[in-house]
Formats: sequence, C-alpha cells, structure tokens
Amino acid sequence: MIKRLKVFVPGHITGFFEIYQNNNPILKGSRGAGIALEEGVTTETILKEGTGKIKVTLNNKENNLNTISRRAVSIIKERYKLDLSKYDITINHESHLPISAGFGTSAGFALGVSFTLPQLLNINLSFNEAGEIAHLTEIAESSGLGDVISEMHGGCVIRLKEGSPKNAKIDKILLNKPVYVITKTLSSINTGDIIENPEHIQRINHSGQELLSHLLSNPSIENFIGLSRKFSEETELINPELYEILNIMDEESIGSSMAMLGNTAFALSYSPDISVENCLITKINTSGVCYKKI
Repeated sequence: MIKRLKVFVPGHITGFFEIYQNNNPILKGSRGAGIALEEGVTTETILKEGTGKIKVTLNNKENNLNTISRRAVSIIKERYKLDLSKYDITINHESHLPISAGFGTSAGFALGVSFTLPQLLNINLSFNEAGEIAHLTEIAESSGLGDVISEMHGGCVIRLKEGSPKNAKIDKILLNKPVYVITKTLSSINTGDIIENPEHIQRINHSGQELLSHLLSNPSIENFIGLSRKFSEETELINPELYEILNIMDEESIGSSMAMLGNTAFALSYSPDISVENCLITKINTSGVCYKKI
C-alpha cells in the first residue's frame, strides 16, 4: 500500500504586523498585512506500510533540521489520537525561496503536511481545520504568527483578527492587474528572536496598530508598500545594507520595504525590470493553497 498527495502553498511576505499574545495558542497570532507569492513550497507526502519512520526532504536532500514538518506530524497524531507505528511517512518539500528570510516557508512546510497527511490517513477535515494544524505548528515552533492564513487564501491579505484560521478574520486588497514582487535576500533571521523579545514586541505593536487602520482607510497596493516601509523604519529592524538596496528599488518600482521577518528587501512593481543584481522575481499569488497532480 502506497498513497501520495501533493499540494502547493504560496510563499508570503508580511509588510507590517502587530503581535497578540495569548496563553491559548489557537487565539495567539498577529494582525497586519502581507502578500502571497507565486513562488512557494510544493509538498508531496507519501504514506506506506512500515515501522513508524518519518523522513523529511527539502529539494531532494534529507533535512533533519526541519522541525516544522515533524511537529506538524506530531500535532496531527495527537489531535486525532493516531497510531502511526504501522506506517512510514515521507514528506518531500520543494522550494526556490530562501529559508528563514521572511518568505513564510515554515508556514508552507506546516500547511504542506496538514493539507496532505490527514487525508492520506482517511481523516476528513475542513479547509480551516487543516489551517489550524499549521497555525498550532507555527506557534509551537515560534516560527511565525500570521503567514498561515495569508498563504491559505492568497492575494494581498489584511489580517483583521488574530488566531487560527477558525478564529481569525481577513480582508483583501483588490488587484485589477498583475503585480510583480522583486526580492533581494542578504541573510537569514531567526523569527523567534524577534517575536519573543519584549523590546521588539513593544516597538512592533506601537507601530503596527496605527498602520492597520491607515491601510483600511485606503486599501491600495501603493498604500500597503508605503506603510510597510514606515513600519520597517519605526521598528528599527532595517539595517544600513538593506537600506541601500531599498533606495535603489524605490526609484524603479511602486515602492519597497523589508520582509517581516527576514533580512530581505522586497519591491512591488508593474514591471519585472530592476537594476539590482541577483533578485528573485515573482508575482502576487491570488489563488492560495491548491492541490497538484502527481
């Protein structure tokens, strides 16, 4: 017996956000805004009879450092009171996005597992329930607070209420033509170092709350990128090297800012042209999570 299922999850860049703490992980999360990407994470999960082994690969290389995918399996096991000792599970992730650089890849890994493994185990679950598993995974790993629901739905997502997809509330900025997303990554950042740090939380929340109301009063892509830039400066998360790249991008795009949370510059544009070298160029994804043929 061999069963397999494949799903695509768009990447996601947060422009600005506000952290909402709660002892209940289902209610913990963030408000803010961000964009889903046509580049993302494709996950193929394979289930067969075995002895309880779990193998995780990224781009065809075994990745024992990927605690996200294993945590998602553990949450599924506990949530549905499963005995997985009779199965071998292989989780193959593919992605061209940099890891720990503000692209929401950890949420992509978690959603890849939550949208495939339960179905292979003949568990019936809803769209939001699959999302809740991924949300709980992110909270447990301190790897993200708002990427899950944004990647599920796609588009330029405004997160109006925090928490798991069953409890959260979102809206979207309407896009009447394709928007290119141009990114340049300098290095990685540990998300947990930011979202669990009291000093960072204070600056983030002070800025993020005000910006969300400004975006709702004028929900445009131009306003989104402008407010994102203001957030990156007010929170003091941006560094001088990234500033130099943003100044160039500003001249050749709608506007630019820092991906939250990663040492990555991103610009929005109606054209893919940019003079900054070695950029990753994609578009805003509007479809969200979708299953793929194998």
